[in-house]
Amino acid sequence: MSPRHETAEPPAALTPPDISAATPADAVTAKGVMATSNLSLYYGSKQALFDVTLEMPAHCITALIGPSGCGKSTFLRSLNRMNELIPGVRTVGQVTLDGQPLYDRRVDVVLLRRRVGMVFQRPNPFPTSIWDNIAYGPRLAGIRSRSQLDQIVEESLERAALWNEVKDRLHESALGLSGGQQQRLCIARALAVYPEVLLLDEPAAALDPIATGHIEDLLLQLKTQLTIVIVTHNLQQAGRIADRTAFFLLGQLIEVAPTAQLFETPQDPRTEQYLTGRFG
Repeated sequence: MSPRHETAEPPAALTPPDISAATPADAVTAKGVMATSNLSLYYGSKQALFDVTLEMPAHCITALIGPSGCGKSTFLRSLNRMNELIPGVRTVGQVTLDGQPLYDRRVDVVLLRRRVGMVFQRPNPFPTSIWDNIAYGPRLAGIRSRSQLDQIVEESLERAALWNEVKDRLHESALGLSGGQQQRLCIARALAVYPEVLLLDEPAAALDPIATGHIEDLLLQLKTQLTIVIVTHNLQQAGRIADRTAFFLLGQLIEVAPTAQLFETPQDPRTEQYLTGRFG
């Protein structure tokens, strides 16, 4: 990655604006800090999250681990209000980004999801060209200049460690890429609108070990630029890339600590039982 792309600033149209008129005037926080306070979530009458309080520091990778159905993905989707797309969902408590409450009714959810991007378990490129996939978000943000879009496409693909592999194929279908390349393309598409936070829901679950290694290397590079929160069932993956790891069980946050500390000296016996394979 060239220095030009490491230090490039987002175009004015993509500079994240305040998303809430309720921002405290005296809030002073590092850019990209996400936090929840007593966050609970209900699917109708069924409670899926129970009073989760968790800080996800800026420029760190926070891994969410736990058995299937424990609330990890529900929690992740709460961070950019994706759960609201599901009928009957009700959220209680607070989620903040840089001190701004994200569930205030004055929040622009479109701008929120620009600031807090998301990549899903299975690659989901649009059935269009590689170039069009990356330019989609910037175009929605109002950028029309072809030269500016070309620059954003190149920069985003470089940040996703994909440029050298696709620079001669930009106008070919994204569906022609391998699975690992498609997932990096989806990461590049999220990066094209210059988010402060990147959420990933098991991004390597459908990939082979080599492609998984590429994704992990990429995330380690990207954490210098933004905050990353990742759901993973792969404990080895959490151990390789996460700065902090949070263990969820039955919708509750059981324990969170620096990853090495959590893995080597867990404080809660349920964490120790999960890590040693006694359940999950």
